[in-house]
Amino acid sequence: MIKKLYLPLLMAMIVALSSCSKKMGELSSDYFTTTPQVLEAVGGKVPVTINGKFPEKYFNKKAVVEVTPVLKWDGGQVKGQPAVFQGEKVEGNDQTISYKMGGNYTMKTSFDYVPEMAKSELYLEFNAKIGDKTVAIPAVKIADGVISTSELINNTLNNANTALGEDAFQRIIKDAHQANIMFLIQQANLRASELKSAGMKDFHNQVAEVNAAENKKISNIEISAYASPDGATDLNTDLAEKREANTNKYLSKELKKAKVNAVVDAKYTAEDWEGFQELVSKSNIQDKELILRVLSMYQDPEQREREIKNISSVYKNLADDILPQLRRSRLTLNYEIIGKSDEEIAKLADADASKLSLEEILYAATLTNDNAKKAAIYTKATQQFPNDYRAYNNLGALAFQAGDVTKAESFLSKAASLKAAPEVSMNQGLLALAKGDKTAAETYLGKAAGAKQINETLGNLYVAQGQYDRAVNAFGDSKTNSAALAQILAKDYNKAKSTLANVAKPDAYTDYLMAILGARTNNVSMLTSSLKSAIQKDSSLAKKAAKDLEFAKYVTNADFLSIIK
Repeated sequence: MIKKLYLPLLMAMIVALSSCSKKMGELSSDYFTTTPQVLEAVGGKVPVTINGKFPEKYFNKKAVVEVTPVLKWDGGQVKGQPAVFQGEKVEGNDQTISYKMGGNYTMKTSFDYVPEMAKSELYLEFNAKIGDKTVAIPAVKIADGVISTSELINNTLNNANTALGEDAFQRIIKDAHQANIMFLIQQANLRASELKSAGMKDFHNQVAEVNAAENKKISNIEISAYASPDGATDLNTDLAEKREANTNKYLSKELKKAKVNAVVDAKYTAEDWEGFQELVSKSNIQDKELILRVLSMYQDPEQREREIKNISSVYKNLADDILPQLRRSRLTLNYEIIGKSDEEIAKLADADASKLSLEEILYAATLTNDNAKKAAIYTKATQQFPNDYRAYNNLGALAFQAGDVTKAESFLSKAASLKAAPEVSMNQGLLALAKGDKTAAETYLGKAAGAKQINETLGNLYVAQGQYDRAVNAFGDSKTNSAALAQILAKDYNKAKSTLANVAKPDAYTDYLMAILGARTNNVSMLTSSLKSAIQKDSSLAKKAAKDLEFAKYVTNADFLSIIK
């Protein structure tokens, strides 16, 4: 009897154990998909969504399974956020998987990008237990590698446009010198006391000095004659006209005597309400606001005069202090100061910069395309004018473009200590991006409003943050490697091709981006010719291309292999 019972029981146990083993055995990679299908670095992270499935009659009702995504590469690995699942007979708060029906699940995780991930594999590792017993479930490979094109932002920054502290040099500076001839009330004759006044003597001396100077030129002399806005309009018109005529006659005579050939433009204003309003506004006269309100309310000159005379408390003050200043002829000498030629400035910048003003030295740097000469000129500017931030900023910009981060940081820090200028903050933002500090870059760029290149630099930041559409908008029509990179990442391939074709100073990464564009658009000729040019300029790109998943489908292409070998 015992033997009869023993045999069926033994068979049942074998079947049960066999069944348990099958339920928690190896899982096929067919049960898993990832989004994206090929992992991609975005904003310094490698995000991935994993969709998995436990098949029917697989998940033991008493099992607890922890699933961990692990990204592995030669010499390292990193684990993502795990998820835990439980069988139907387990009491817990994790997702329950049906034994009979199986179950689907979604996991999201993100890894901090490191360059070694370019050649890597994504696995799922399982830690399974049934009761107190550990069950072995082999790890499953579910994806290959990481596309790291977005990380090229670190290589394209040197091609970015920096912000210069611009010079204020003007070759021709317009200037003017004025003098007034004052008249008595209702008179137009020129008084000797006025013609011999210090102001008129100074005016004539200025005319003679400008006329004789080699670097100055008289444009014209203006005569503006006025009558004060009191009295009848007809009387004031006649008075202002006579004052203009008398002044013009006097000035023409004096210019002829001094042998000065200058154009004289004369005009008159019958009633100088504009001058009246200006003088009242600047005065401390009683009821000033009331007078100004009258001027704003009435446009008819006679009504204005009546209303102001009605303010009897102040009219005497107006008659004594304001109106006499409006009975005048104003003489204005308009002239140009002509600066040094480009040739003169360039020679002095090289031979004797001490003879140049600050603006001239800064301008001299714009006359050469040789960065070494630019740096030498800016250095002289810092020596002669150590308290101006612009030369330090511009030296920092040059160092940044040359890839010398340490020198750039030193110059920009000095510039910032002299003035918190927008262009300095913008360059410091670029520098922070180059060092991989996106938080600091964002802070600096928040202080850079007004810098000419701020939108382009924000575009670089947005690429680094993984905001590709926003980056494309920020770059606008900029023709830089970074702008093209943003367009490639946003899949605007036509615009990217146009941008790369118009980069002002194309380098190895200009060609490398064009090669990526060729790979993405199945243009093998563009891919191979551009990659060949890139590697000729920078041989290290051959090794990069060999691992770059952008070129994964071309690894058996003979031309591709010959280029990267």
